[in-house]
Amino acid sequence: MDDRGNILYLVVPCYNEEEVLEHAAQVMREKLRRLEREGKISVKSKIMFVNDGSRDDTWKIISALCRKDAAFSGICFSRNYGHQSAILSGMLEAAKHADMVVTVDADLQQDIEALDKFIECYKNGCEIVYGIRNNRDTDGFFKKLTATAFYKLMGLLGCNVMQNHADYRLLSKAALQALMEYKEVNLFLRGLIPTMGFPSDVVYFDVKKREAGHSKYTLKKMLTLAVDGITSMSTRPLRLITVLGFLVSVFSIIMIIVCLVDWLIGRNVQGYTTTLVVSLLMGGLTIFSLGVVGEYVGKIYLETKARPRYIIEAMIWKEDET
Repeated sequence: MDDRGNILYLVVPCYNEEEVLEHAAQVMREKLRRLEREGKISVKSKIMFVNDGSRDDTWKIISALCRKDAAFSGICFSRNYGHQSAILSGMLEAAKHADMVVTVDADLQQDIEALDKFIECYKNGCEIVYGIRNNRDTDGFFKKLTATAFYKLMGLLGCNVMQNHADYRLLSKAALQALMEYKEVNLFLRGLIPTMGFPSDVVYFDVKKREAGHSKYTLKKMLTLAVDGITSMSTRPLRLITVLGFLVSVFSIIMIIVCLVDWLIGRNVQGYTTTLVVSLLMGGLTIFSLGVVGEYVGKIYLETKARPRYIIEAMIWKEDET
């Protein structure tokens, strides 16, 4: 077993979480205390909340928690930059102080008790530990259906992600330092982190019901995440367009030959329905193909501008007062 540093930071992205935040903070703080008493983590360990441009009192609650207990720290974005940016900013800031960082959602659905297994894997030499949910029994029918479709679509289009893994993971300082080398604006951490190649392991956990409030991951956000993941991690859609274009070209050549033969033998061909169907098909495929190419061009445009991935408006971090 490695003799490794044991300062743990929990990074908790927050977007309009005022209903559950105080309870979540209490549960997480108590878990850290138990781990400290058992000697698994340092007393310098902290919980870092990242306020992703919330419109409610989330930042006020975070600020109050930080004033009461130095074990809490907070980052506040200038506006909403998205879940992936919130996670990244928290991890990169925590890397300045921590030996290991675990990202976990504020709704407490990801079992906080799994931290013991995360730390055990880390102590045994793993640089990355992925939290994998055992099942989706707590999800409604629509959520389960869309999540299943999400992972199948990602795999089909060449973006290999771990099924049922949703940003509940541990990264060591070494892994975090490597992550700092990735400069892309279009973030998809679920696909990016597995490409780093560090020793890794998985921890399975049961998903709990949300303590309060409602899920912020709408269908629109899930679709946006899927598009970002596919276009940032795979070029397979462009290859599919090339193959599709080739097949349509072959089909078109065959149709031209058939039409010429019919003309030469004097066969009377009405052709209205055929012309309409072919025109609509070609028009639809052309527009769809341009849309896919446009997504990639748009991503290139954003990358070349090299704008900041997020802007931090305020930050609260205090040394342990004990």
